[in-house]
Amino acid sequence: MPHVVLIVNPYASAVDEHRIEVVERTLGRHADVRTVLTQHRGHATELARSLADDVDAIFVYSGDGGFNEVVNGIAPDGPPLGCIPGGGTSVFPRALGIPRDPVQAAEHLAGLFAAKSVRRITVGRVNGRRFLFSAGLRFDAELVRRIETHRSRAGRPGDAAFLATMFKLLAEQRGRFEPVLEIEGLGRAAFLFVANADPYTFLGRLPVRLAPEASLESGLDAMAPAVVGPTAVARLLAYAVSGRGLPRSALRVHDVDRIVVRCDRPLALQADGEDLGDVDEAVFEAERAAVSVLAVR
Repeated sequence: MPHVVLIVNPYASAVDEHRIEVVERTLGRHADVRTVLTQHRGHATELARSLADDVDAIFVYSGDGGFNEVVNGIAPDGPPLGCIPGGGTSVFPRALGIPRDPVQAAEHLAGLFAAKSVRRITVGRVNGRRFLFSAGLRFDAELVRRIETHRSRAGRPGDAAFLATMFKLLAEQRGRFEPVLEIEGLGRAAFLFVANADPYTFLGRLPVRLAPEASLESGLDAMAPAVVGPTAVARLLAYAVSGRGLPRSALRVHDVDRIVVRCDRPLALQADGEDLGDVDEAVFEAERAAVSVLAVR
């Protein structure tokens, strides 16, 4: 019988003991399951690295932070990854068409595992840290930082809290963001969004489509507004929810292997919704066909 490991973040918002048991039973119909709970930040990376050689698949029941940690512990020749949504947003499994309900997702992924339905996908890398769907400098990274602060004080913030945080940030800047970074070969920009998949993220059920041509099988896409004023903010928000009408002043690249950015001052950096601190420079790279995932081909 195949052997799989189930890595669980017990603190993720959609994870509880009952659901863990149901997920275990579902996967157990097709494989011998070993369940391991993460205990601290970075633990999922350590577990993936240490267990990958002994299993036929790695299942992760977590939010996007857990998926990100695990992919940073998997080698190119490692076992396929199955992502069970356990967070509030869970962008990556949704981008793969996996059901949002954890039990339905486990049944879906168990069937894919039994059928050996595997896709090879590109992963991004920024300053050595892998990411699955998105990374950004300044605007969305600052949002991630503020949301994490809110989370530590009051639990997981909902969509209303996210929107309130975003509009507060815009109000503080009076809707104006001057160019503070230089993108090699493109020019200066106010902030940067780098996508490895479409959508870039979700706001509730609403996909945020900052790079609608991005694909998990191609290189990286990026969009960077050159100068942002109050009028441009409204256009960018409309573009984000429709994927159409990109402002002419925005810089854009599609399906590239490398993006080098230098900042006028240290700026916030995020990858897959994880705060990576402030950086003076960021190098984004595409690792093509780097990881196997359980998904419909």
